[in-house]
Amino acid sequence: MSNINVENKHFVFGGCDMVEIAKQYKTPLYVLSKDIIDERIYEIKKDFLQKYSNTRAVYASKAFLTLEMCRILKKEGIGIDVVSGGELYTAIKADFPMENVIFHGNNKTLDEIEFAVKSRVGRIVVDNFYELEMIEKVAKDLGEKVKILFRITPGVDSHTHKFISTGQVDSKFGIPLVEEILHKGIIKVQKSLNVELRGFHFHVGSQLFENTSHIKALDILMRLIKEVKDTVGFETKELNIGGGFGIYYKEGDDPKPLQYFIDPIMKDLQDRCTELNLFVPQVIIEPGRWIVGEAGITLYTIGSIKNIPGVRTYVGIDGGMPDNPRPALYDAQYEGVIANKMDLPKSKVVTIAGKCCESGDILIWDLKVPILESGDILAVKSTGAYNYSMASNYNKLPRPAVVMVGKGENQLIVKRETYDDLISRDI
Repeated sequence: MSNINVENKHFVFGGCDMVEIAKQYKTPLYVLSKDIIDERIYEIKKDFLQKYSNTRAVYASKAFLTLEMCRILKKEGIGIDVVSGGELYTAIKADFPMENVIFHGNNKTLDEIEFAVKSRVGRIVVDNFYELEMIEKVAKDLGEKVKILFRITPGVDSHTHKFISTGQVDSKFGIPLVEEILHKGIIKVQKSLNVELRGFHFHVGSQLFENTSHIKALDILMRLIKEVKDTVGFETKELNIGGGFGIYYKEGDDPKPLQYFIDPIMKDLQDRCTELNLFVPQVIIEPGRWIVGEAGITLYTIGSIKNIPGVRTYVGIDGGMPDNPRPALYDAQYEGVIANKMDLPKSKVVTIAGKCCESGDILIWDLKVPILESGDILAVKSTGAYNYSMASNYNKLPRPAVVMVGKGENQLIVKRETYDDLISRDI
């Protein structure tokens, strides 16, 4: 993780002293580094958009979405992938260009489809033929022509946690590669006056450190592209290869640069199109976690310190499962540091426990730390993705604020919830 330093014995992130940031904004607190986000976007431009023609990058907004994040992406010319009416509404309120929005989801509601069509989003990724029927009807009623991609389940098993693997045969996402099913859908769209099929989308999983799943899926899609051209006369103009590029969470993780994934994919694509005499489609990528994951940390204040002799020491923090449910959901692992004691030797091993009334509310098992005191500040790394976006109010805990830092400056981009906010919709 870049842009991290130690100054005056304190943890510095994005050029800002995290102990001072914790004092200023209170804890728990999400902190996001604009510097790291900028570095990742620069890498996307250098190693993908500028290196290869006819390409697009679209941010998977489910990882982290705020008005400020939309503004950054808009300024940099990066699109947004949304999966709900709420994410689409956020993009609209940020005045994000709708032609650069892709609408995903495995069970879009009629209201969401109407919202997307009325908003004239750039693409709708069709997950099943139930929603294709709805899109057709809505587009006809509104007098619109909707551009779509079919999400294909390529049947590739990625080496990741089963809860974030999406490309295998038995997946809730996408249209299975069954000829009579897929051909029927393509032919139906070809006859439509209100829906235009542009190509295909696949996503093989998340937090991947190897490119083999993407390469296997691409091979399957190239055969599909050739087959549907020969049999039903459909020429694929766009191929969305998803994202899933892994980041660093803990010791042993081996994240790769973007080009490790992109270069072999683009080479294989060019070679296969030449070999099969195919039009080279536009290639779209959808990184989310890869852009914001390592750009975020979460700050907590340490409270109780409970030593069970011969067993373990539990260290209680003022947050936990509601602001980071990932450890409870799929055993996600994190690293952390004591922000106000960066100069001291790590002589203790403790377990970081959240404040919820759940035995499973454990944030980090067996973390090496200096001798701790109540009031110390814990900084948990790589929390930029799927922490704020998954946060809840379990135990009626207000969700944390979000502060963006960069080049020594800080800016509040999401206010902390209040107790009044918790009951604002009660009747």
